[in-house]
Amino acid sequence: MKFRSRVREEPEINLIPFIDVLLVVVIFLMLSTTYSKFSELQIRLPSAEAQPQSSYPKEVFVSVTSDGRYAINGVLVAGRSVEELSSALAQAAKAGKETVVVIHADASAAHQSVITVMEGARRSGLSHITFTAQTVGSGAQ
Repeated sequence: MKFRSRVREEPEINLIPFIDVLLVVVIFLMLSTTYSKFSELQIRLPSAEAQPQSSYPKEVFVSVTSDGRYAINGVLVAGRSVEELSSALAQAAKAGKETVVVIHADASAAHQSVITVMEGARRSGLSHITFTAQTVGSGAQ
């Protein structure tokens, strides 16, 4: 028996289909990925450059401390629940539904504390809410 060695053809790698598949995968990833603008936020609130607050004729001042206590027009609210805050806001709102709720929140107050004030105002029927902030050179850094 005589075996002949076959002439081997060199394998050829066709790159065009490979590139097509990679481009489709890249396009898919670009369209389906959500890009975060910030990986870590380090913010210090509140501070703003704005005109001084104009006074409202019918307003209720709600102060929020950094540990989550509330004071309405300088009087400390006994509890921290939405129901207690809502009843205290209803008593303080002498002008009825036209009363403006002005929220003074500490810069390190929890966001939930401010949301609790807003929910209490909503339950009291007070829909006009505004926030205060210190101007950029007047507060401690």
